[in-house]
Amino acid sequence: MNLVNVAYHDDLKEVQGDAALMALLSPGPDSTPFDRLEWWRLLVEEADILPLIAVAQAGKARAVLPLTRKARRVEGLVNWYSFRLAPLVTPGADAATLIGALATDLAGQSPHIMLFPLPDENGEATLLQTAFRQAGWAVFREPCDENHVLPVNGRSFADYLAARPGPLRTTLKRKASKVAVSIETRFNPDSWAAYEAIYAQSWKPEEGSPAFLRRFAEAEGAAGRLRLGLARADGVPVAAQFWTVEGGTAFIHKLAHTEASKPLSPGTTLSAALFEHVIDVDRVNLVDFGTGTDGYKRDWMEAMRPRYRLEMLRPGWPGNWPRLARLLAKRLVSRQTPA
Repeated sequence: MNLVNVAYHDDLKEVQGDAALMALLSPGPDSTPFDRLEWWRLLVEEADILPLIAVAQAGKARAVLPLTRKARRVEGLVNWYSFRLAPLVTPGADAATLIGALATDLAGQSPHIMLFPLPDENGEATLLQTAFRQAGWAVFREPCDENHVLPVNGRSFADYLAARPGPLRTTLKRKASKVAVSIETRFNPDSWAAYEAIYAQSWKPEEGSPAFLRRFAEAEGAAGRLRLGLARADGVPVAAQFWTVEGGTAFIHKLAHTEASKPLSPGTTLSAALFEHVIDVDRVNLVDFGTGTDGYKRDWMEAMRPRYRLEMLRPGWPGNWPRLARLLAKRLVSRQTPA
């Protein structure tokens, strides 16, 4: 591999000037919303997060870690809407060498780095863990969340539904006729207003950044990736779900129903309609229900993928010593605790 150079960008416009990097950050056959430049721009403009985009380059090969500074610590460029954080590497490139160069150079940016929620289905967390350890960091890894998914495996919706738990199928039979369902693939301001009204009347906590979600929905609608479902009872919207479809995966971002409509189970009926749409119409390979340990996700999903937190500290930095001592003590206790 050619000599590896590392650069940092705190202005996303600089990223746009690198064609090889933009190829990594554009929608593609395996892309997710969370790895795109547009997502990072929303985090900067609507979530008030200052970016630190770390890029290793060797010829036309690139590896990138989207980061942000928090006091003396560097963390991943994510917020509560992000399903995952992952390094991005040019297909076919020497990922170990490129990520290793980033791990080594980042010692000059901060003595303390925290990355989460990291997947490891394709070895992402392990790649980072190995690279930072070899670069002289003390690395601590632990599970931090769950990602529930449905591998469709070529099934029809009817086949999938037949495998759902009996109580769920019974609820659908009894309650499906109680509400009327619509699914929109383009952004509609009136439908979005209905979603926001439903959310405000639901059991959900106050929305973290309504402007962030709306802008994301608008962009996904313009690209044809939006799947916004509404359930109405007697013409009144009572449940809403915000999904997107990209790279063969349906992503379930938000769902809510009004407390008053709970006896109608409108969320169950609406979920079934959206699953049917993405399986039979969009023909996705995977449905991703995001992070969280909510029990209801297990009724719809069939697999759980752990998400990890990596905490990296420079051992020679005195300010890290108290934290290192606590983490080493925690590791020792966990090794001595019977499984």
